[in-house]
Amino acid sequence: GHKGKSIHMVRHYIIKGRVQGVGFRWFVHREAGARGLKGWVRNTDDGEVEVMVAGSEEKLDELRAELERGSRGSRVDAVYERDLDEATAQNLESFQIEGAW
Repeated sequence: GHKGKSIHMVRHYIIKGRVQGVGFRWFVHREAGARGLKGWVRNTDDGEVEVMVAGSEEKLDELRAELERGSRGSRVDAVYERDLDEATAQNLESFQIEGAW
């Protein structure tokens, strides 16, 4: 395969802190959508927020900075990040919030 900047990187984030019930998912949805990223965000049973996102490295880094800053009223204690296989991106559609109604 070719090395260099991949246009589609896939990243998985876990955000710890006071991030549920404070509009955090909607904040992530807006910031990711504004950057044309694909993927989803959802609350976990552990009180964290999980994000799966695909896009360019530059846009993913921008999103991470927003995740660390957090939404108004939230408190972000930590952001855990891991890169996933690019093939994972094939199942991702325009950015959505899972389990929201």
